[in-house]
Amino acid sequence: MILTARIDAEQAGLRLDDAAKLLFPQLSKGEIRRVIDWGGCNINQVLVRVASRQVKEGDEVALGLMEADRCIDLVYQKHELLYEDKDFLAVYKAVGVNSQRTPYQLKGTVEYAVECYMKSIGLRDPSRVVHRLDRGTSGVMFFPKHKQAATLISNLLKEGKVQKTYWALVSGSPDQQSWKVDAPLDRVSKFRYGVSLRGKPARTVFNVLGEGGGVTAIEAKPLTGRTHQIRVHLAHSGFPIIGDESYGGIPASRMMLHCRAMRFTGPRGKIIEAVAPLDAEFLEAAPEGAFEQPDGEATAY
Repeated sequence: MILTARIDAEQAGLRLDDAAKLLFPQLSKGEIRRVIDWGGCNINQVLVRVASRQVKEGDEVALGLMEADRCIDLVYQKHELLYEDKDFLAVYKAVGVNSQRTPYQLKGTVEYAVECYMKSIGLRDPSRVVHRLDRGTSGVMFFPKHKQAATLISNLLKEGKVQKTYWALVSGSPDQQSWKVDAPLDRVSKFRYGVSLRGKPARTVFNVLGEGGGVTAIEAKPLTGRTHQIRVHLAHSGFPIIGDESYGGIPASRMMLHCRAMRFTGPRGKIIEAVAPLDAEFLEAAPEGAFEQPDGEATAY
């Protein structure tokens, strides 16, 4: 929810948090300061994170309200990175964390945490989100460290030259061990996509990794990069992802979709790859032995 109001003569000259308390009396001062700190406050459509900033008459103040349990102070330490060199880094994105800033939140997103890490090692470039994972999806996210690297990986993504491997859990048992879906996708509502002849080309290759207890583990390799592509293509195949209720999946503690790995050729022909471990919820829901993790690989929590 976004609350919007305009500063009048009565509030002009006050601190932002004091003025916001008068504009939005239903919120406590603590709630207002939390919104400001977490990047959910705009003045005249510009992000402001200083509660003591003075406001003036005519300023438009917008507060994006976010549930308190989503305020996760995400931090990346060097030893936690999945990959790093002078051009790129890769991190593990957990379920429930936003890939990039929203009107409600800056702090606690992967974008912000990566930028903080880059500043901590002396880099001045901002974090650039060149690809995203849905809030309910876990796994690998790559970030370029400078503009030239951003151009390179952006072009590779557009050309389909970044190999992505996803793991998913679905209900039921496919008739085929492997199959390919070639079905264009288009937006059907604000938050949903579907197969449509008027949509953009979308192709995904699927392979069965294991079955048991009415659950099938699937490996998905998207050959294009459309929004919700794997989710829609699996639902279109008759096997919606467990936990993906938007596309017909049965309820679960999380959406069972995980970006396992990303691989591409970087500068000077170097092969760049990152692999993300599974979290406990995903492993517990999976058929036994479907996702054999290499010895010594940690489980993400």
